Amino acid sequence: MKLDILVIAAHPDDAELACSGTIASHIAKGYKVGILDLTQGEMGTRGTPEIRLEESENSAKILGLVARENLGFKDIFFKNDEAHQLEIIKVIRKYQPEIVLANAVGDRHPDHGKGGSLASVACFMSGLRKIETEDQGVEQEAWRPKFVYHYIQNNYIKPDLVVDITAFWETKIASIKAFKSQFYDPNNKEPESFISSEGFLDFIEARAKEFGHSIMVKYGEGFTVERMIGVEDLFDLK
Repeated sequence: MKLDILVIAAHPDDAELACSGTIASHIAKGYKVGILDLTQGEMGTRGTPEIRLEESENSAKILGLVARENLGFKDIFFKNDEAHQLEIIKVIRKYQPEIVLANAVGDRHPDHGKGGSLASVACFMSGLRKIETEDQGVEQEAWRPKFVYHYIQNNYIKPDLVVDITAFWETKIASIKAFKSQFYDPNNKEPESFISSEGFLDFIEARAKEFGHSIMVKYGEGFTVERMIGVEDLFDLK
């Protein structure tokens, strides 16, 4: 199954928090979108790998994803090395996305910057035909996505582009709340985490409003680019 967009995320819920509005808006336009979670988030303060997998599946249904996979890398301890790169290359070649959305280039959680760098390197390497990989015993063809964009997470990074997600704000929030083990719930007796505080989702909304304001809409999601964006028609710019 070929994808138009593959979102690569260090943890389940990274994609939902940072770019689920963009995901939903492009699915509504008819694009095929999938998510590749690198870890099960097993080092998180709340929840279990089993719970987070179930939550990931629920979120996938809300967003309308056509594919979601989890590579099961070791949370916090995974590395940007050959073994991990090859596993991501296999998925890139399997789905042949035109665009990859990856973790922030740097962030509060070290897995985010590491995951973003790992995804970027794997996207380039995936285009090298002398790197040989197989999927279910079948040799894969080399494939390099045309664009890699990095979504913005906890730390403020000035975006190179902002996507208007105003019409898909409620979908974004619903996809985030599918991870109910992770976010504010007064009945949850597990220890409070950074993202489970009562005000965390207020921050998510404030960030979306800030990015939206920068392009004169209500809600936006920001991305950084790895190379200059070009257009043929100035009227393509919003």
